[in-house]
Amino acid sequence: MNNANGLSRKHILSVLVDNQPGVLSRVTGLFSGRGFNIDSLCVSETLDPLVSRITLTAEGDMAVLEQIKKQLNKLINVIKVWDFTDKEFVQRESALVKIRAKGEDRAEILRNADIFHATVVDVASETYTLEVTGDEGKICAFIKLLKPFGIKEIARTGPVALARDRK
Repeated sequence: MNNANGLSRKHILSVLVDNQPGVLSRVTGLFSGRGFNIDSLCVSETLDPLVSRITLTAEGDMAVLEQIKKQLNKLINVIKVWDFTDKEFVQRESALVKIRAKGEDRAEILRNADIFHATVVDVASETYTLEVTGDEGKICAFIKLLKPFGIKEIARTGPVALARDRK
């Protein structure tokens, strides 16, 4: 999605909401109603079981995103909205990767997993399932490294993010 100047940016938003049925639907509806595709979405309870954090990524026009943020802040069940675009924040993503692991490749796959601090979470006669956590670049590099072995399946969370505190 491009604006008049051709500018399209990746945005990461963190939204605290009441943990109630229908809230997620109303939040995501604001994006789809304005032509924004949500690239990733992660929702979970916070320390307070009555509050959930929605972390989502979307790519598009900054002016449209500003409108969406204003609309989000008007929703009754939205407590707070953070836009991490151009801000200091910490983000992590998680991935499970099921990979073909034939006899001759098994040791090499484990060495590669060790380099990326990945964990073997399931072992079968001809597959490993590996778990890796890190920023988007690390996840992409890990997947690229494993592709020659034959990836069978991938499940990714998309990022979760928190603002950095001042030092």
